[in-house]
Amino acid sequence: MTSITSSQMLEKLVAFDTTSWKSNMALIDFIRNYLAGEGIESHLFFNDERNKANLWATIGPAEVPGIILSGHTDVVPVDGQEWASDPFVVTERDGKFYGRGTSDMKGFIACVLAAVPAFAKSNLKEPIHLAFSYDEEIGCTGCMSMIEYVRDMPVKPRACIVGEPTNMKVVNSHKGLSTLITKVRGEEAHASTDRGVNAIYYASRMIGFLDDLRRELKGRAPEVEGFDPPYTTLEVGTISGGAAPNITPAHCQFEWEFRTVPGTDPEEILHRLEEFVRKELLPEMGPGKEGTERVVTNYTSRVPALLPETGSSAETLVLALANSNETGKVSYGTEAGHFQATGGIPTVICGPGSIIQAHRPDEFIEPGELAACDDFLQKLRAVVST
Repeated sequence: MTSITSSQMLEKLVAFDTTSWKSNMALIDFIRNYLAGEGIESHLFFNDERNKANLWATIGPAEVPGIILSGHTDVVPVDGQEWASDPFVVTERDGKFYGRGTSDMKGFIACVLAAVPAFAKSNLKEPIHLAFSYDEEIGCTGCMSMIEYVRDMPVKPRACIVGEPTNMKVVNSHKGLSTLITKVRGEEAHASTDRGVNAIYYASRMIGFLDDLRRELKGRAPEVEGFDPPYTTLEVGTISGGAAPNITPAHCQFEWEFRTVPGTDPEEILHRLEEFVRKELLPEMGPGKEGTERVVTNYTSRVPALLPETGSSAETLVLALANSNETGKVSYGTEAGHFQATGGIPTVICGPGSIIQAHRPDEFIEPGELAACDDFLQKLRAVVST
């Protein structure tokens, strides 16, 4: 197969619209065929609808521990954003490559795939595992079938590198992330009668309670240094409910999230909200009809914090490859927490591009970031080759 550069591969990957609510199968099929051209088999882990899949492939001897290179194939939507160029066509201007996913995180996957021919031709003493997932952008929910496979491997990898954008700096810790949806059930009535149970009013009181809790969390002394911001954050992101101004609303729901500093209790926030509802709101609302619950909150995703493992095989390896002696922390969540907590694999984050560019219109990556990642992977090949 003719060799391809990381920037050329990036053009191919960005051209696939893998927004999270769409299928990623066209991209997965492209990668699978590309790997097959190098004689590399791959295994797919499908979602229930079989319109999305994780891809796992191994280069080199599977009977010894190896290194996972992990990236997610989905991207966030471009709807409502003003782009200067087509977000699904890589456009070079001002010395930068613009396009959705260039930084988060098809840049890393492009570098990995561009390095595949060299890995395939090398006499590897330990394997390189490729782990490409779906639905990372909606709560890291898609990767679990693949990570459970990793957990149960007879010979487990010794390290995992998640290539989220860090400007090729080594990150060994991130906050935990929980997303939730709260549904409030009231009772409809003509607004003039004042005989209904207004679901929006009660939802707004819950949101006010969460805002007070957010301020409390912000005011606490930092439990772990190095995060920006240094405290657990809490955010209400969406709210909907009601049918008309003259109908007491019987339904309201809101979606929210919190990001916990490692070492803090991830259950505290929901427990305190539930206590407030039980003591303050439910006595006023009264029982629901036919035994229905007035307030129900469910997790929609839970991403464990990535805990620092100083001196682990992953940290030691990646610091050497990055020619660095420093590690950092980030506030965003990644699949690294799942690889560590569920997979039992020492994991760090290190990838090209800046998280500042992620999710924004005119997302870009600088060519120098791709070059730095290319160099990083060449060093990794030297380490795992005989």
